[in-house]
Amino acid sequence: MPPVLRSIWPHFSLGLPLATRPSAGSATHRRRSINSARTRAVRRRRARDRVGAILAVVSQKGGVGKTTTAVNLAAAFARRGLKTLIVDVDPQGSVRYGAGLRQGHSTLGFADYLAGTVALRDVILPTSLPWLRVMLVGSVADHADHSDYSSEIAVGDLLPQMLAVARERCDIVVVDTPPGLGAVTRRVLECSDRVLVPLQCEPLVLQTTPQILRGIQSVVATHPALVFDGILLTMYEAGNAACERTAAHVRQHIPAKLLFDFTIPRSAAVSDAFSAGVPAVVRSPADPASQAYVNLATRLAERFRP
Repeated sequence: MPPVLRSIWPHFSLGLPLATRPSAGSATHRRRSINSARTRAVRRRRARDRVGAILAVVSQKGGVGKTTTAVNLAAAFARRGLKTLIVDVDPQGSVRYGAGLRQGHSTLGFADYLAGTVALRDVILPTSLPWLRVMLVGSVADHADHSDYSSEIAVGDLLPQMLAVARERCDIVVVDTPPGLGAVTRRVLECSDRVLVPLQCEPLVLQTTPQILRGIQSVVATHPALVFDGILLTMYEAGNAACERTAAHVRQHIPAKLLFDFTIPRSAAVSDAFSAGVPAVVRSPADPASQAYVNLATRLAERFRP
């Protein structure tokens, strides 16, 4: 792996206050210095040994809460103190609208790095959360034709190289993929450790669910290390007959082990937060949808532990 790629991820500072130190000549100080040195050595060894997880968020169609799930899940991980990177490879580029990016942020991203017009370190952007960084899809989001972008990802090595480095530098990398199982999404899945599938509680999912599951199964056939974390029902409305029938049908026909036992409720707070450019788990942490995303992050973080 090129050495230059290994230094792209900015180091985070815990910002811990310095402890009051005893005088330099005391035995207590010497013991503490030795213990501190040992602790630092252990932490360095653990840091070298630690490898993060790459989680792809995949859906058969748009408008099902895919990007909302990716953004809020990444923010929930970061609020747990996990060093998190969200990577947007969807040419629609919707992550930029809800990830809590700082005002005046760059709009360049992975596509621009792919084209060789910008360094990778320059497309890793800070957010309002100290443990969350964002890599936007970049200027391809402003283009009508995405064929060159898709082709470059499908045949090139820059995406797997970037994700491999991100895995080394982060605890969790969340990748927001384009809808469907085209070349870009399949390439991401080939590089990922895990995959999550959001499904909106609407009758159409009864037709699209088999397609996405067959597609993931075909990737797993050649990349058996890929873990299917499950299907997440989103935009659930209690009391909505069509929504409840759809959820019941999914639960009846999909094995329980492939389906999360809770839903993400439809919530105005989620839409409002996206409009404000902030993850709902940050803007409205008490909202039921935000709490559901926090619950999801907790479940997944437990699975990610080595």
